Order: sequence, then structure tokens, then C-alpha cells
Amino acid sequence: MSFHSIQPLSNPSAPAQADAPMDLIFIEGLTGQTVIGIHDSELHRPQPLVIDLHAGVPRARACDTDRIADTIEYGVVRERLHRLFAEHRLQLLEAFAEAIADILLGEFGATWVRVKVVKPQKFADVDAVGVQIERRADERDAPAARHHRAAAVLHLIGSGMVPGGR
Repeated sequence: MSFHSIQPLSNPSAPAQADAPMDLIFIEGLTGQTVIGIHDSELHRPQPLVIDLHAGVPRARACDTDRIADTIEYGVVRERLHRLFAEHRLQLLEAFAEAIADILLGEFGATWVRVKVVKPQKFADVDAVGVQIERRADERDAPAARHHRAAAVLHLIGSGMVPGGR
């Protein structure tokens, strides 16, 4: 069974609020090479990751205007994710998926995201391992989310890495 055929538990057509119209922009199977992991064998050479993402926006104006400026341009998202592959210093897939969610919510104005990050064939007897997360823009402003992000920034500073200072 291919890891692309595994279906998520929740329905991507009903992301944030069932009563609010939502348009989903998606990218499936974006492959990149990056150094990520916690084991010594993972920290010295790039390995493949595969990303699937869905970014929800309230009924995109592009439906009416037919202008790319009125929606999330997936080509620009793709370029941004390739930059993330090259620049990040994260160890866990969970943190990498969270960084992608933050990019989609913060930089591209999505209101809901689902991000799946996969290490294909990490083990000889497993097709893939990975993580899938869902986030909403309104959760980013909750006190617990702010505390979590602040703790992550302090951890990065303590380890000698300053976010955004690459």
C-alpha cells in the first residue's frame, strides 16, 4: 500500500466550521531533501520528505475575480517550502509540520491548514512514517498557543539558534 493512499481520519472538505464556505488549496506529494531527525545517522546527510497540505480560505475572492492575487498561489507556497527545506534547523517532523502550518497561516493568510510530513521508507519494512497536524488561525492567538510558541523560541535561543536570523 502506498503512503499516498492512506486517508486522514477527518474530512478535508469540512475543516474549520461546517457552516462557513471554505475553499481548499492543496499540494500533494511535494518532495524535498533536508537534514532532519534525532539519530546520528540522520544528521549528516539530507533525506527525502514528502509533504501533503491543504490550506483553507473562506470562499476565495478569486472565484469571482479570476485573479491569482485573490487566493493562495500554490506555486509561491511550493517555493517557500523548498526554502524551508534548505534553511530550517529542526529535528522533529512535528516541529517541521508546525513550521509549515505557521507559514500557511501567517504568511499566506490561510484560516485552516492540514499538513502531513512523511519520511518515505525510513525503515525497510515500513512504507512511510510521519505526522499529520491540523491548525486554525484562531488557535494561533489563544493564550496556550502563544505560550507554546514562546517556549519554542526560548528553546531555539538557548540552543544558539535565533528564529528568523539565518
